[in-house]
Amino acid sequence: MSELLKNKNDIKIFVLYLLENIGFPMDYTTINDIALQDGFVNYFDFADAFAELLETGNIEEIQGENEPLYKITLQGIDVAETLQSKLHGSIREKSLKSAVRFLSFREKGTRVRFEFDILPNERFLSHCIISEKDDEIMRVSLKLESRAQLEKIRANFYDKPEIVYRGILSVLTGEINYLIDG
Repeated sequence: MSELLKNKNDIKIFVLYLLENIGFPMDYTTINDIALQDGFVNYFDFADAFAELLETGNIEEIQGENEPLYKITLQGIDVAETLQSKLHGSIREKSLKSAVRFLSFREKGTRVRFEFDILPNERFLSHCIISEKDDEIMRVSLKLESRAQLEKIRANFYDKPEIVYRGILSVLTGEINYLIDG
């Protein structure tokens, strides 16, 4: 299970660390998704810390093409570089790796498809497919026992394809063996 950051200063350092290392302005939703995706921070703590970082001038809002974007300031960079060692190394490494994967997934124009076949005895064969341009990067097929299972998988896959991809990759590469070792 991930280690939840509860101290507000640790959460602020975490957010500044991510913004500094990503290196370009992003909208609030993207920053929120990146910060929350590994479970180190909860939504309310993130929102509170983010507002304080804006208020203290460690993050600034700039006008993007369609919406406000946020970037780390020079003051925020100084804080992040001075205090990032307070964050556990595994938190820094995992969150940055996940952030890069998340952004890469979005930027590559990734397409997500869910298909299924109806089998005898009211069973289904589902196919979760992720493609980048014309290159299929993931295809997972599962035999399912019910339409309810099929609908849950379809909804979750379409809602969070990058997390499904990251989860499958993590299990297969052994990064989260605790699921297997149980």
